[in-house]
Amino acid sequence: MLKLQEGKGVLLCLTTAFVSGFSIFINKFGVKGINPYVFTGVKNFLVAIFLFSLILAGKEIRILKKMSSRDWLSLFSIGLVGGSIPFLLFFKGLSLTTSAQASFIHKNMFLLVAFLAPLLLKEKLEKKFFLAGFLLLAGNILLLIKTFSFSLNQGSILILIATFLWALENIISKKVLKYLPSIIAAWGRMFFGSLLIMVFLALTGKFKFLTSLKYTHWLWIFITSGLLVAYVSSWYSGLKRVRVSIATSILTLGAPITSILSLTLGKTLTFREIGGIILLFIGIILVIDIKKPSLSLRFR
Repeated sequence: MLKLQEGKGVLLCLTTAFVSGFSIFINKFGVKGINPYVFTGVKNFLVAIFLFSLILAGKEIRILKKMSSRDWLSLFSIGLVGGSIPFLLFFKGLSLTTSAQASFIHKNMFLLVAFLAPLLLKEKLEKKFFLAGFLLLAGNILLLIKTFSFSLNQGSILILIATFLWALENIISKKVLKYLPSIIAAWGRMFFGSLLIMVFLALTGKFKFLTSLKYTHWLWIFITSGLLVAYVSSWYSGLKRVRVSIATSILTLGAPITSILSLTLGKTLTFREIGGIILLFIGIILVIDIKKPSLSLRFR
């Protein structure tokens, strides 16, 4: 059963899932013709600048000035493990495998988190979680895998490694959020992550793609950067209040949100996909224990 103080965190994680589903839908229109590494690096850097401006305008700047070398190392580790290396691996893997397999592996990140959280955070998984996890896995299979053939090729392995790193990032972030504000953790992820991606662009000669960006490219970069601000802000704020296994399970809601939004483009859903969406919603309801009255009471 969720504790009362987790109520606000659940709503924030639900917000993140909706933003994620909408962002994936929007990105289909905006990222065409842009090098994915350049797109990610520039977008992350813009988000880091915006978050830093919020820190400067708030009381968190005093905390930032007093941070120890350990704190800075923690932020760097979030940027390294979550904000840079997995993105590079994911995009490389995506070029070597199908988008369906890539999406399926990524959307089941909650399983890796559920494995790591008890080991590294001493989180207790309730019995209901295992049933919810089965429903979420089954829902992802029905919704994301168009055929029931699945090959673990080089691209899939790279995406699996990237997903594992993102799962590990959430574990690290959960520890860091015990002693740092969520906005500083989010800024650290975006700032150090974007810097490391920029280093990669410089070493691989991909900086030249920056000069080829057109007005429409920059427009989509700014639009998606705004969505990313909403994503990381709500995610880290929610993760601070909610167990990481619950938070990452809620994120699976992003996939059915994207599918439902695709209906506006004339796409139709098969009965198998509708069944997957239903299973995902039931699984998430079980995870967050939405029927309990605690979520409707006042938040701390």
